[in-house]
Amino acid sequence: MASVPSLAASVNQRVADALSAALPEAGAADPLLRRSDRADFQANGMLALAKKLKGNPRELATQVVERITAPELIKDIEVSGPGFLNITVTDTALVQTLAARAADDRLGVPYAENPGTTVIDYAQPNVAKEMHVGHLRSAVIGDALRHLLDFTGEKTIGRHHIGDWGTQFGMLIQYLIENPGELAPAEDVDGEQAMSNLNRVYKASRAVFDADEEFKERARKRVVALQSGDKETLDLWQRFVDESKVYFYSVFEKLDMEIRDDEIVGESAYNDMMAETARLLEESGVAVRSEGALVVFFDDIKGKDDQPVPLIVQKADGGFGYAASDLSAIRNRVFDLQATTLLYVVDVRQSLHFKMVFETARRAGWLGDEVTAHNMGYGTVLGADGKPFKTRAGETVRLEDLLDEAAQRAAEVVREKAQDLTEEEIQERGAQVGIGAVKYADLSTSANRDYKFDLDQMVSLNGDTSVYIQYAHARIKSILRKAGDAQPVAHAELPLAPAERALGLHIDQFAETVADAAAEYAPHKLTAYLYQLASLYTTFYDQCPVLKADTPAQVENRLFLCDITARTLHKGMSLLGIRTPERL
Repeated sequence: MASVPSLAASVNQRVADALSAALPEAGAADPLLRRSDRADFQANGMLALAKKLKGNPRELATQVVERITAPELIKDIEVSGPGFLNITVTDTALVQTLAARAADDRLGVPYAENPGTTVIDYAQPNVAKEMHVGHLRSAVIGDALRHLLDFTGEKTIGRHHIGDWGTQFGMLIQYLIENPGELAPAEDVDGEQAMSNLNRVYKASRAVFDADEEFKERARKRVVALQSGDKETLDLWQRFVDESKVYFYSVFEKLDMEIRDDEIVGESAYNDMMAETARLLEESGVAVRSEGALVVFFDDIKGKDDQPVPLIVQKADGGFGYAASDLSAIRNRVFDLQATTLLYVVDVRQSLHFKMVFETARRAGWLGDEVTAHNMGYGTVLGADGKPFKTRAGETVRLEDLLDEAAQRAAEVVREKAQDLTEEEIQERGAQVGIGAVKYADLSTSANRDYKFDLDQMVSLNGDTSVYIQYAHARIKSILRKAGDAQPVAHAELPLAPAERALGLHIDQFAETVADAAAEYAPHKLTAYLYQLASLYTTFYDQCPVLKADTPAQVENRLFLCDITARTLHKGMSLLGIRTPERL
């Protein structure tokens, strides 16, 4: 069904129509409608319009008010201050709008007007290395953005640009060739065992690499063999990749994320393209030779000595680095995948690199007005001391350990509150609540900012946490179960209490919030909305008895408000990749 216009959109349209009728010389002017503490909405557009028409804003506002005739929609409208319009809508219009939203599976969220194809580069672990806390944000932010964009009608393609190429693989493979029994059998290993095998081999090979110059030279030759496609080398390399994937999947499963095998496209996938990428850039004059290397210079990017800092496409020895693979990936995504948007969810510390890569691609004509690239650079996960999150021993925190602890802490919170849950259900809910808490803490912070990782706060029932929202949802589902024969029914004829109005007006903003969060790549806008919704529901619950309301019609109407609140919380949290259990 067609998306249902919000109450705000309906009011905005009525004011815009009145504005055009009263002041035709103004043309199509925006009333600039906003939510307001003084009324339900406030239109601020008269100030700019009065300046344009060289008139008195209060007088112009009064002329507009005289043209507004919508008693079914607008209960009261007054001119205040220097020409603001304070607008209060009718209870009937509010309930009717919510009822129309409730009849829509999408809760009124519109599809994007011109959806395209977005390739999202996120969740980029490294082969033969454990995932740590530094991998958390790329995965969580990227997954949420993908849910949001998918929901608004965009076609999304995931790309997990895993580190699966380079010098370290020459070291690993050469060590295994010389010590063939070191890697345990691949059959029937789980993710933890797979990575344990690889970790052990990596540490052993690194020790030899650092201590033995002859081995180091053999390892470097093995890199050449890998890049040239030597079968024995490639077979061992493929085993590293396959066992690492088993581990990756086990971690992403704990994160409650779907990772598709065909979307894991690492650095190696672009190996055969890099020479052509370099040739195209050199022939077009975008890249030039400097001291034997193929580089791209930028006027606005200089080093400490005020000398230009180039992007190195090809090294003087003929080797290729990150720039070549990233530029080749852009070619693949634009020309083969037909992307209209490239979205990179990478550490903010790589921002300069991607600025240079994107500018190079623009100069080459691979990016432009029709195809754009955006770097969603994210901040660092900090410990309680405000420094990058480490273990007490000063080591990087393993992501699996962090997720396991979050689930354990959350299970303790669930156990304290649980009334009719089995131990198995407590553990299941604990995982949903704990992983949700980690995701929400990450997503509720603007992506480019650092945030402190505080598990105690994350799993708290109080404050801006996913647990608070999940418990609000579970409370509503409990009320709906206890309602018996009473059903949620919208009664537009009933007057609303202040807490009912506040809740309803906020629900009305859901569609706009989702659309904005998707368009601006800003999941933190949705988390803020959901927390406010849960808070307003708590006030409603405290002030407006539901099952013990004064009349059967009021019971039904309040059950309706409960039901649409629960559905909005559930849908909003699902777009963030967070579960909302019905019982907690």
